[in-house]
Amino acid sequence: MQDRIDGESLNMARLEERYREEIMPALMEEFSITNRMAAPVIRKVVVSMGVGRATEERKRLEDAQRDIAIVTGQKSMLTRAKKSVSNFKLRQGMEIGCKVTLRDARMYEFLDRLMNVAMPRIRDFRGVAGNFDNAGNFNIGVRDISIFPEIDLDSLQFQQGLNVTLVTKNSDPEKSRRMLALMGMPFRRES
Repeated sequence: MQDRIDGESLNMARLEERYREEIMPALMEEFSITNRMAAPVIRKVVVSMGVGRATEERKRLEDAQRDIAIVTGQKSMLTRAKKSVSNFKLRQGMEIGCKVTLRDARMYEFLDRLMNVAMPRIRDFRGVAGNFDNAGNFNIGVRDISIFPEIDLDSLQFQQGLNVTLVTKNSDPEKSRRMLALMGMPFRRES
């Protein structure tokens, strides 16, 4: 299936196409939803990276920005401290991390790579825990960014983790968990 934007043809992401053709109808049937607009859907994915040593070494923040841009395919935005914390030698307004907000095709491409390429590379991986909030949003913490094949291990100077937040619409924790399970999210088995 192809969409057209300003004369350019864009291929729909594989996961997005699967969501529209298989997953959404299954969710609508399972939860007795009659209107397609009321079906749960992922609105955006926020990938963020807090760099604790950024106050001491500017290079770490620059490396984090480079790595998050490589993984997501989009330039990152710097995040600043909201409060001053003397124990951490942190002043309000200091640059302490970076984040990227993904939407549409890039979002689905990133999720597809995260679930099918990066997560299986984690050593002793037993699945992700279900960290849902009341609105059905889902958070995943990744301890090491080197699980993504795009990252060149030779150029990686610091072990750095990242946080992935999936922001949903028209959902609650139960619907979000079911939607992500149908998409292929490897949840931890509860015993």
